[in-house]
Formats: sequence, C-alpha cells, structure tokens
Amino acid sequence: MQTYNPNPGAGEGPIKVSHIFPNGDRYEGECNRAASGVMMRSGTGKHTSAGGTTYTGEWLEDKMHGQGTLQHPSGALYEGEFKDNMYHGMGTYTFPDGCTYKGHFHKNRLEGDGTFTDTQGLVWMGEFHGKAALGLRMQHNI
Repeated sequence: MQTYNPNPGAGEGPIKVSHIFPNGDRYEGECNRAASGVMMRSGTGKHTSAGGTTYTGEWLEDKMHGQGTLQHPSGALYEGEFKDNMYHGMGTYTFPDGCTYKGHFHKNRLEGDGTFTDTQGLVWMGEFHGKAALGLRMQHNI
C-alpha cells in the first residue's frame, strides 16, 4: 500500500493512500488506522472495482457512508446518501434505459415519497415500497 501523510506527526488524522487490492480493485483517498491497527477507508475517496463499478464519495469504517456517487458498467447511476454500503436516505437512481427515480431509499430499496420519470418523460409521483407503488399520480404540464 502506498501512503502519503502530509503531516506524519499528526497521529490519528486521515492518511492519503493509493492501494490496489489483490482482486484488481483500486482505492485512492483517505484512510484511518483502526484501534486494531488495520487501515480502513474513512473520509473521502474513490474506489474502482476490477469489473468497472466506481464509487466516489464518503467512507466510514471501510463502508460507503455519507454522500456519494456509484456508477455501474451497465450505465446505471446512483447519486445520494449511503449508509453501511447501501443506498439509504435521499438519492437519485438513473436506470440504464434513462428512467430515473428521485426520492427516499431504505437499505437499497425505493422507500417513501419519490418521483419516477419514464423513458417518455412522464413523471409519476407518490409513495414507493420496493417494486410496489400504489396510488401514483402523473404530473401534468399545463
């Protein structure tokens, strides 16, 4: 692991690293040393998987946590809040076909108030519960 610490006497502060994992994944960003001595991603950084998935954003205890962007090789994109490596909080998910969902997420699921824009540009608003969305309303532009 290559590390860069601009203030080596800083003690517990973040350390800048550039690391290539054995599986080919790459991380460039901030890390902290845990009480056990293990280096963990913490702060801001960019992780690119060998398969082409890229996360850029905030980390906490080696997990995507806080604000970030996750880009999938399929073209799918999530921008928003993460908690414990999952979409959690407010965010926008763009599907590979261009449809978008903007609203609340809970543990990687669409959950709560949100808007879905389909491939024709029609906007549907309502309450989402995973794959179910009862009582959606279409937004009319008059």
